[in-house]
Amino acid sequence: MKSNIALIGMPGSGKSTTGVILAKLLAFDFVDTDLLIQTRQQKTLQEILDSSDHLALRKIEEEEILRLQLTHHVIATGGSAVYSERGMAHLQRIAMVVFLKADYETLQLRINNFESRGIAKAADQTFRDLYLERQRLYERYAEMTIVCDGIRQERAASLIAAGYGDIA
Repeated sequence: MKSNIALIGMPGSGKSTTGVILAKLLAFDFVDTDLLIQTRQQKTLQEILDSSDHLALRKIEEEEILRLQLTHHVIATGGSAVYSERGMAHLQRIAMVVFLKADYETLQLRINNFESRGIAKAADQTFRDLYLERQRLYERYAEMTIVCDGIRQERAASLIAAGYGDIA
């Protein structure tokens, strides 16, 4: 049995909030890889992007994921974690990977700081471009998908906990 749960999905899908709630439900610890990156780099995600580029941030994210040696944790990943085959293979070894799926319109309402949020994207990439590009990657790696449109994070966490219990 995998002793962790890793949440993947677009920025604004609720990975961090749902992750904290889920960790409480399961009596797990919680870790957010975006916060690990910021702590280790001593920069915000946007500062990393401003001083390098989206590919550098993705590489740093991969390194943080590969460092994870945890048990009984809920792991909220950055939205671009799915670009790293090595990182995702590691997560699949140590965790049940759950895709928090939200439609484009829902995400657009939640993300009002797309240009300054620290999202690993090409300079000319729109939020819609990024959404369309990433959906197939999230679906590729997901062992469970929770459709988050129209439900609260507490409900998403309960669905994940129930599914985790079924797999365990």
